[in-house]
Amino acid sequence: MTFDEFVKNFSTEEQCRNYLFKLRWPNGFECPNCAGKACWHIGDVLFECKSCGRQTSVIAGTIFQGTRKPLKSWFTAIWWVTTQKNGASAEGLKQVLGLKSYETAWSWLHKIRKAMVRSDRTKLSGKVEVDDFYVGGEEHGGSTGRGTGNKVLVIGAIELREGGKLGRIRLGVVPDAAKESLVGFVKENVASGSEIITDGWSSYASLPANNYTHTVYVQKRATTEEEKLPHVHLIISLLKRWLLGTHQGAASEKHMQSYLDEFVFRFNRRKSAKRGLLFYRLLEGAVATKPTTTRDLYSSKDDF
Repeated sequence: MTFDEFVKNFSTEEQCRNYLFKLRWPNGFECPNCAGKACWHIGDVLFECKSCGRQTSVIAGTIFQGTRKPLKSWFTAIWWVTTQKNGASAEGLKQVLGLKSYETAWSWLHKIRKAMVRSDRTKLSGKVEVDDFYVGGEEHGGSTGRGTGNKVLVIGAIELREGGKLGRIRLGVVPDAAKESLVGFVKENVASGSEIITDGWSSYASLPANNYTHTVYVQKRATTEEEKLPHVHLIISLLKRWLLGTHQGAASEKHMQSYLDEFVFRFNRRKSAKRGLLFYRLLEGAVATKPTTTRDLYSSKDDF
């Protein structure tokens, strides 16, 4: 889908609502309360279930719930996000949509980022390189264990495919470098039975007990973590450059996972030549993602 086709297909609110209807109810209306199939149309927006009387709309229970802005503005925002190869910033979205408020653009982006994580995505598998690392501001105080200070601890995993090709990735914020946190991330994101390649950090030692093959990378000539685990450290390097470049290093600890989710979404679809398909997938996620209020996203303007 070209931009001209996008404008043609989504220039009115009716077109946008009809598209969301097909995404949400591909087999026809289904009441979110009783799963009833029959409904009455109440005006242009609401549907009333004939079985239980529950009224709903195509945006209820989605990231669009409660919006006062036109759906075509949301569609434009999602189209723009999927076409930005280097990531989307709130300032950029503010300019594209002509929004008066930076805070509105910021909250929209975070809601869209939540839709980037599909609940049905398959876990990584095969050979998977894993390491934990810090991102964020300067450290304060002395170093203990895996690091300290005001940085955010992140763990990353990447599939290693035949021929040295890089597969999919996962990134997650973890509270510490203890076994429960690091192995917990692996269990959540990597299929059982996979080979996990890590450094010698003791927290990874229990991976075999959790039905993984564990390989500790050992090479006498490797003197740095980058040489020991080159693939995951390439991802780490790309992530840090992306945070500094697109977001000027302003990603807060509270919302770091949201930025990681966007980076994962973009990296795992880096070879996709069909922007229209990315737009479709992101809208699929938008209707399947529970609503988040702006109040949920931030507690003070410091978050911006």
